[in-house]
Amino acid sequence: MTTMLSSSLVPRIVGRECSDTLYREALDAGLSELQARILAGRLKTPRAPLEALIQPALRWIEHPARLVDAERGAERILRAIVDGEHIGIITDYDVDGITSHVVILRTLNELFGVPRERLHSLIGHRIHDGYGISAALVEKTLALTPRPGLVISADCGSSDEARLARLKEAGIDVVVTDHHALPVEGPPASAYAVVNPSRDDCGYPDATIAGCMVSWLLMSLVRSQLIAAGVLSEDAPKLSPWLAYVALGTVADCVSLGDSAINRAVVTLGLQLINRMAAPCWRVMAERLGADSTPFTAETLAFQMGPRINARSRLDDPYAALYFMLAADDASARRYLAVLDDDNQSRKAIEADMAEQARALAHRQLEEGARLLVIYLPEGHPGVQGIVASRLVQAFGRPALVLTPASEAGMLTGSGRSVAGVHLRDALQRAFELAPEALPRFGGHSGAAGVGVPLALLDAFSDALASAVDEQLNGRELYPLILCDGELNARQLDLDVLDELEALAPFGREFEAPLFEGRFIIDQARLVGGEGNHLMMTLDAGSRQLRAIWFRAVSPGEAPPFAPGDAIHCAYRLSRNRYRGRESLQLMVEHAGRRDR
Repeated sequence: MTTMLSSSLVPRIVGRECSDTLYREALDAGLSELQARILAGRLKTPRAPLEALIQPALRWIEHPARLVDAERGAERILRAIVDGEHIGIITDYDVDGITSHVVILRTLNELFGVPRERLHSLIGHRIHDGYGISAALVEKTLALTPRPGLVISADCGSSDEARLARLKEAGIDVVVTDHHALPVEGPPASAYAVVNPSRDDCGYPDATIAGCMVSWLLMSLVRSQLIAAGVLSEDAPKLSPWLAYVALGTVADCVSLGDSAINRAVVTLGLQLINRMAAPCWRVMAERLGADSTPFTAETLAFQMGPRINARSRLDDPYAALYFMLAADDASARRYLAVLDDDNQSRKAIEADMAEQARALAHRQLEEGARLLVIYLPEGHPGVQGIVASRLVQAFGRPALVLTPASEAGMLTGSGRSVAGVHLRDALQRAFELAPEALPRFGGHSGAAGVGVPLALLDAFSDALASAVDEQLNGRELYPLILCDGELNARQLDLDVLDELEALAPFGREFEAPLFEGRFIIDQARLVGGEGNHLMMTLDAGSRQLRAIWFRAVSPGEAPPFAPGDAIHCAYRLSRNRYRGRESLQLMVEHAGRRDR
């Protein structure tokens, strides 16, 4: 059994299947052979025209009126503005929620003239309140003096009927903006409006947009209605500058950057705005990352800004993240960024400890043939469940959920991540049908989800979800999979080819950065980093020497996996190493194994 287990966990480097039709279409559109290969390996039958995907532009963003309930919601917001009502803004605590909050708050205050004292920021505490429009947030809203007549939610609310009913009974209208899957019973009946492209009755052509984009679209529609009503002049400022925030939320929330013309346009245009460094949050982040960090890319947002903003809500209340994004001057932004940085360092330490425990428990389950990993960590921190689940998926190629004790006695809270071919939200819905008492709370989408599970029914939940996952897999084998884009010859290993690839950006979920496989001889190898777990190498590619680094190649304290003279087969990305204004090519190794010479 041990041999079979180790074999099933060895990552497999597999070439992507390419669409011949799209490959030829890309060549006809003027793309290079390599660019056409990259595109055709990611998009099989794109919904959007090829032009929209390779030339992102604002014109590809569909009109917000196509969102069901958007006009009704916009009219209610207009009435609140005109009548001088107090307005509550309830958003999720992650990057998507925080950027949504910034879009709504700055639009109402700076563009529509609503005084700041009439706007109330209400963001839940991940640990104490939980996700969505929680009972605690309802109580905070009802305790406000004066009490708001309107609440606008963002990135949450679609599954919160009971709390929405309480607000409605108190005379508060709620306009929900969200992008998460709705419960089977449909949109919450107590909401004044539910603006969500995932609604079955919504005609908006792209349901993959992030919550911050839904908020941006709705507030853009409010602007149009204010102009039509004569409240704003026709030349009133547009919301275009806020696309910088929408780009950050879109990338950090891991929505599709594949065949979504809207998401690709938003991230492309948002990055252009960010790189003007007009706002303190962008300037101070660039200052913290160093002179060689600019221009920012989607990877900067995903791996530098996003984790710092998320770290605050993972460990404490999220308001420092909001204040960082809203900072009016560099000094204030620096103070808040220092807090986010400290939290991020703490998060990394907690994550490393939890990941080690989770891997040990996962191995026990895998020895029993598990195709789904459900890991309960009694001493775990709920703020890093999702990150640890992602690590398990990456290591073992199985859907994974990580659960820790909730603030409510006898309850667990958990976050899950999935693999290609397993729609996690659908699997949870099926698990609920099989064992409803074991899954009183759940929500999410295909790749990620959150759950609430009674501790006493953890086994029943695990069994139900395992059955649901097996139904979707239908016998398909699971293993860690590394999809690559073929090999590059020695002449292609240079910065000109990297420029060629970067012209296809932005990269992200469902449009991953190009990954290649190669066979090299190790010339030099040494462990680097504070914990000695990153492997720095010099690789012999025949006609040239290449610098390469493999992050988290070993666990702290382990010996290097390779020595000079070893022949390896690896999966790698091309990257641009910037140092003191000079650029050189570097390979970012994702996986490597020994091979015969």
